[in-house]
Formats: sequence, C-alpha cells, structure tokens
Amino acid sequence: MFVVPEGLAPETYPLAWLVGSWRGQGVHGYPGVPESGFCADVAVTSDGGPYLSWTCRWWPDGLVPSDGSEVPDAPPWVVETGWWRVPPHDDGPPHPVELLVADPSGHVAVYVGQVSGARVDLVSDLVARTETGADVTAGRRLLGLVDGELMWAFDLAAFGQPLQSYASARMTRVE
Repeated sequence: MFVVPEGLAPETYPLAWLVGSWRGQGVHGYPGVPESGFCADVAVTSDGGPYLSWTCRWWPDGLVPSDGSEVPDAPPWVVETGWWRVPPHDDGPPHPVELLVADPSGHVAVYVGQVSGARVDLVSDLVARTETGADVTAGRRLLGLVDGELMWAFDLAAFGQPLQSYASARMTRVE
C-alpha cells in the first residue's frame, strides 16, 4: 500500500509516488556517441513547498556497485537539477505537470505534460542555452512506476539531429 510522504504539499500529491531516492542501470547512445551503460542516482525531495526538487546524476557503468548500495566519489558524467510543479486545474486526472531542469552543459529546459496515476509524459516547451552550451533543441521524457521500479526514457534533439532515443533506465527505490 502506498502512503503519501509526510509534509508533502497537496499540490504535489499527483507526483507523490516519485518522491524518494532511486538507483539503477541504464543505457544511452546517440549519433556520434557510442552506446554504453551507465549507473543513475535520482533524488526527488520535498521541503513542503508546492513543488518537488529533482536531482539526477549518471556515472559510467562499473563505478557503482551492482547492488546500488553507494554512489562513487568520482565526478558524474551527467548532472541535472530542477523542480517539478503541478499547476492548478479544475479537472481530475490526468493532471498537468511541469519540469524545469538545468545542467552544467550550459542549457536549461522547461518540460510540460501530464501525470496520470504513476506515469508522467513530458515534452519540451522551451530549451535555452548559453553561447557555449550544448546544442540541445528539444526533448521528450517518459517516467513510470512498473512493479515498484522507476522506468524512464529520454528522447533528445541535439547537434542537428531530429528527436530520437537518447537514454533509458530502470531504477529501484533506495529510500
């Protein structure tokens, strides 16, 4: 039985299933980037405000123990931080949802979509970058809870390539 985490703002209840720490394995590849495995660590937290915080980090496969018991001291390959919001609406499910993310490759993105049950579908609404930032132009994300595990897929349009598969992962709740 699922219990809504204590102290969670009611606005974020549709995303309550996502709150916690997750670790697991994934694979990524893109034109010009050979396919390879990675280990991921995701934290979705609340400080009681009407949003959830998001931190996602990836390391090359082999740096994290296969049982996911710890994360390495090594710098991660990928880091992104952001916030989930569920805008006010009058209807029941699906609920509108927004994800705002930034990463040190020099770009930020705003994703919009919907959450229905334990599934979130998002598409980029805005992607901005610094002059030297990665040439990312669009993205699509799918997250879902399947048999207690967090599954996610991330499609990307970047470096002149059309929107296509970039990464996917399967993660287990560790907290």
